[in-house]
Amino acid sequence: MTYARRIDLRSDTVTQPDETMRVAMSSAQVGDDVLDHDPTMRRLEEETAARLGMDAALWVPSGTMGNVIAMVIHLRRGDRFLAPRAAHVLEAELGSSAWLAGGMPQPLEWTVGPGRINPEDVRAYATQSSPYYALTTRLLCLENTHNFAGGTVTPPDEHARLVSAAREAGLLVHLDGARLWNASVALGVPPAALTVGVDTVQVCLSKGLGAPVGSVVAGSRSFVKEARRVRKMLGGGVRQGGVLAAAGLLALERIDDLAADHANAALLAEGLAGLGWEVGRPETNIVIAAVPDVASTLTALERVGVLATAVPGGVRFVTHRDAPELDVAEALRRISAAQSPAPAA
Repeated sequence: MTYARRIDLRSDTVTQPDETMRVAMSSAQVGDDVLDHDPTMRRLEEETAARLGMDAALWVPSGTMGNVIAMVIHLRRGDRFLAPRAAHVLEAELGSSAWLAGGMPQPLEWTVGPGRINPEDVRAYATQSSPYYALTTRLLCLENTHNFAGGTVTPPDEHARLVSAAREAGLLVHLDGARLWNASVALGVPPAALTVGVDTVQVCLSKGLGAPVGSVVAGSRSFVKEARRVRKMLGGGVRQGGVLAAAGLLALERIDDLAADHANAALLAEGLAGLGWEVGRPETNIVIAAVPDVASTLTALERVGVLATAVPGGVRFVTHRDAPELDVAEALRRISAAQSPAPAA
């Protein structure tokens, strides 16, 4: 059977700005952000910094750029940085941490739970008493939620222990919070409760919140002043950026809507488990199912008009505002029908 409409669960980045957001973008007050600091961009940066409990913030075109700006500023060439295994900065940013920031990555195993690391491992790799020719560890990169672990959440107390271990060892801390809003909603705490003690944090506006483009990197005022220079070096300076910032401001008003995505992810996981799939209960909006043959599974899903993505050993489904509960139910119906034996002739 051919399905005319596809249900796209590849990512929460496939969302499109709705009419309300398009109107806000079309009527935004704008200026040349490189020359004069676009007024709507300024409002977005100030609002985001306040929500994150940081002194200042800078809009950037992408989360990858936000992360690499932080690493360029924090690292000297050849410095080691620590990050949980399969972190986005290690696996999905084309090695920019090494290529542009000159960092040597050290993955830390998930010894506390999926996507979650142990403060003792931070201490073990952060020793500064090595000979001069050994690696100097300078930075700990955290990720909340952890994408490739299935959108898992690091709670505030665990976050605090990791930051404390880093501080004791003299490390800086950067938080890749591309989906920090999801962690905040899942835990029922303000976003600032999940950034305590970090030097910098990057958050996305185009994942789940519906903005068409953009992330924000935040930190101290001196960091943001330098970050603006690095953004320009990387080609990220924009002119009338208020058109995009207006979408970001509206996106910030929709953070609570992410609870619906989490509920739909739980519904999807429960339905897949009922169909015999090996899948755990999601903590946020990402469902990972272990499958023996990823390529053939994705092909079979595409045949029934359900789109997902590959992860090591499995497939990933991501629920979002453009795939409501009815779409999740329809996806499960299609998958169930495809698995059922054909009726006898």
